[in-house]
Amino acid sequence: MSDSYDLIVIGAGPGGYVAAIRAAQLGMKTACIDKRASLGGTCLNIGCIPSKALLESSHHFIEARNGFAKHGVMTGKVGLDLEAMMARKTKVVEQLTQGVAFLLKKNKIDAIMGEARITGAGEVTLDGKRKLTAKNVLIATGSDVMSLPGVEIDEKRIVSSTGALELTKVPKTMVVIGAGYIGLEMGSVWARLGTQVTVVEFLDRILPGMDGELAKMTQRMLTKQGLKFKLGAKVTGAKAGKSGVTLSVEAVKDGKSEKMSADIVLLAIGRRPYSDGLGLEDIGVKRDDRGFIEVDATFQTNVPSLYAIGDAIPGPMLAHKAEEEGIAAVEIMQGQSGHVNYATVPGVVYTWPEVATVGLTEEQLKEDGVDYNIGKFPFSANSRARASGDTDGFVKILAEAKTDRVLGVHAIGPDAGTLIHEAVMAMEFGGSAEDMARAFHAHPTLNEAVKEAALAVAGRAIHM
Repeated sequence: MSDSYDLIVIGAGPGGYVAAIRAAQLGMKTACIDKRASLGGTCLNIGCIPSKALLESSHHFIEARNGFAKHGVMTGKVGLDLEAMMARKTKVVEQLTQGVAFLLKKNKIDAIMGEARITGAGEVTLDGKRKLTAKNVLIATGSDVMSLPGVEIDEKRIVSSTGALELTKVPKTMVVIGAGYIGLEMGSVWARLGTQVTVVEFLDRILPGMDGELAKMTQRMLTKQGLKFKLGAKVTGAKAGKSGVTLSVEAVKDGKSEKMSADIVLLAIGRRPYSDGLGLEDIGVKRDDRGFIEVDATFQTNVPSLYAIGDAIPGPMLAHKAEEEGIAAVEIMQGQSGHVNYATVPGVVYTWPEVATVGLTEEQLKEDGVDYNIGKFPFSANSRARASGDTDGFVKILAEAKTDRVLGVHAIGPDAGTLIHEAVMAMEFGGSAEDMARAFHAHPTLNEAVKEAALAVAGRAIHM
């Protein structure tokens, strides 16, 4: 194994390993370093993948218990084997991390385990001993859990998403601090399995940044599923004991305080860039006041030959955003024209119904003074949704009034996370609502709801 490379990637998460593979495809001698024993980063090991595995399993559980009968499927008393559910989750993670290792080996990339520190231009020191050199270094270290003063994570009673994925029994009660993607997804998992979940959010709404109408319906749907919400409230302290956790909570508006208790508390107020401990301050790399590494349009930092992508730089903290940035950064290094269109980054909340969004929200359009038209269609009027029994939710399309160009699409409903990619493609090519409306949509499919919403932009929906 050589100690000299064309590219060293620090971090083997979705952004890092994808960038390494693209670099190898372009003929670059590449190394990918990660301090974990298993590749795949936070996403595959303790984030996206295990959480989706539990979401899927818990969805099957609640459907077997409450939903099969309406289809004429009688199962008798449904039981829960949490140990088996967790074992399946672990197996899924192992299969995918091993898959990443295979891909790196297939592409002749040196996968190196250890803690990397940048000790000079094009120089990386591994575990404080071994020095590696490269023409370019790409930081793809991802992010870590954001802390909250007065709430100390012990991964037993007060847990991060990591601990919430490893609980060995179903708690009777859980308080989730934060009503974003992670909080709602993990809250949904445990609520389905029998936990009374209360979500505490500082703002007066859930899903900050998403379309307001979408967020309101999401809250209604989750409330119907048994989750409780305490909005406009801040947690000022948490004390863990043998039997549970006592929380100090204050109302944001009037400062009125109260105590809450729960068996488990999940802290899910967001994530912060993992940029400490890399030696950035020693070589003068610029970071903003939140720790994000500053980069230019080519993903290069202020230090020549040092690049950064993904959660380590500003922008949505999403695996697919990191992947596209990794590919673009490597292509730019090789003199190509890397491309990342941030206007079409989709976001998905994998609750049920799923929540998906791309582009601008109504609130953003109003703030920017953009004249727009709305087309909306409910899944209750969609034949495939009727046939499957999943009729909650809608698709909403926002199009520029003058040009009909699609500016944003927001959906809550069955498989919304899949449906949204039709909108992503339309927006990527500058498509109009009419383009979407005139394209074929097979019958009966959930995608017909997208077509009908596009027709509704011009006031000509057929099935409503």
